[in-house]
Amino acid sequence: MAVLNDLDTIRIKIRRLTRSPSEAQITNDQINDYINTFMLYDFPEHVRLFTTRTKLSFYTQPYVDIYDTNTILATSPLYNFKNVYTTVHTPAYIDGYEAKLSQSEAEFYGIYPKTSSIKKLIATGDGIETNFAGTLSARPVMPENVMFSSTDDEHNGITVVDQPRIDPATGHRGTSGYINSVDNLELFPALGLINYETGEYDFDFPVAPALGAYIYSHTLPYQAARPNTILYYNNAFTVRPVPDKVYKITLEAYKRPSALLAATPTPGLEQWAAYIAYGAAKKIFEDRMDTESIEKIMPEFKQQEILCLRRTIAQQSDQRTATIYTGQTGSTYSNNGRGGQHL
Repeated sequence: MAVLNDLDTIRIKIRRLTRSPSEAQITNDQINDYINTFMLYDFPEHVRLFTTRTKLSFYTQPYVDIYDTNTILATSPLYNFKNVYTTVHTPAYIDGYEAKLSQSEAEFYGIYPKTSSIKKLIATGDGIETNFAGTLSARPVMPENVMFSSTDDEHNGITVVDQPRIDPATGHRGTSGYINSVDNLELFPALGLINYETGEYDFDFPVAPALGAYIYSHTLPYQAARPNTILYYNNAFTVRPVPDKVYKITLEAYKRPSALLAATPTPGLEQWAAYIAYGAAKKIFEDRMDTESIEKIMPEFKQQEILCLRRTIAQQSDQRTATIYTGQTGSTYSNNGRGGQHL
């Protein structure tokens, strides 16, 4: 009869390893906490397994360039992204076209520089009026790159900047933003609004610009199109060019193993059960300051780690390392029936 390596089996193994057969010594709930702490935080950092590598897909929104962890819409593919996935990798595709995936802001913004366009607005200050409204001549404009500036009667600079609004329907940044003083970005209600797509703005300066003082706009206009480059930085994806419509982005990512609960008591692979048990037992010994027991279980802990990695190593061992010539590689079969790859 096959042994089911589920949560109960793992708990039994942990009790044997830690010499804690009684709930008076450690409860099942406490053991579950140790198991899931190891599963969620230690396991994915100790081993990167072939079975935890998966496809991650999400969809762009028109005129929205940044897609970060979504904490609003639970059905979003990026919901709690930074805690669900550990790393992302190439290949990356945008609507089926291969895309460049960069993790360097210097490289990314070297290709797509953030150079502001500074223009005088039609209005000038009169020393009294603080409200200014109109439409930018160049649009759409990039969020988090909008600034309006002037000077007051004492020649002090007056500055207001934009903050993108979060769209409750998607959980991502929308096509409009708040305008607030650079010294108080958390002010609510805000000093004004701007529509990044149409260029319409309506805001109040904190103090009135001086008589005859020019009002300047600092913006980053762009031409929307199908993206071909992705920046992954600070748990967020930035795409360029800024999308003009909905596109599907697909890339590879390592997904963190799921917690073991009463509803899902079996690990992704039952083979992981012994490794999980040794990992959780090690954490229990650490909290007990029992270094001698840690030393005793470490050889088997490492052995179980190797066994967990074995499937991944075997899976990848016959995969040829990708080179610039890989696409030219073909397959052929010799007369003795053995297959081979050649250039």
